[in-house]
Amino acid sequence: MLLGEGTLIVDPLTSSIGLARLSTEENELIQQALAGHSAAYGQLVQRYQDRLYSAMLHVVGSPDEAEDVVQDSFVQAYVKLSTFQGNSRFFTWLYRIAFNNALSRRRRRRTDVSIEQSRETSGGEPEDRHEAPDEPLLRNERIAIVKAAMNRLTDEHRNILVLREMQDMAYEDIAAILDINIGTVRSRLSRARNQLHDYLKEMMGE
Repeated sequence: MLLGEGTLIVDPLTSSIGLARLSTEENELIQQALAGHSAAYGQLVQRYQDRLYSAMLHVVGSPDEAEDVVQDSFVQAYVKLSTFQGNSRFFTWLYRIAFNNALSRRRRRRTDVSIEQSRETSGGEPEDRHEAPDEPLLRNERIAIVKAAMNRLTDEHRNILVLREMQDMAYEDIAAILDINIGTVRSRLSRARNQLHDYLKEMMGE
């Protein structure tokens, strides 16, 4: 990913460092980035870009838009880095920026996404040579239905499902990202799961 002309180029194959490892090392990277060392910020990008992209893809529904949100968010985080107080983990602060950007885009361009449109953006998956000939098509249709059902959820319900079910985040981190208490996380997550279940039943004719 290129962030700005002639600055950071990140190889996604190297971005496998766990989000939970907020440490002195990460604090040092932040301080180095604040001192003008772009390579230090590049390491922060490597640490978070893939997982951030995955989350944003589920929020905005389009690979191109998700990429734009991620890039804009890293640029914005870099510009605002001096305002990071360290009261929460860095990824929590970063996710909050990204979610705000994604929601702003959704509000500007809110449209209903059809199953066919979802299928086009679902992305390819490796084929299993032992599966039935029609299994890839059926799998892509299931993916498309889930994406379409997710798109029918409210922003607050979709976001909390993405963070918990797809990003496997702890309730504490979700609460910090969405700026709500843990009790609200639990109740909202329960409502979101029930709503998604109802939509899937309706769309699959069961």
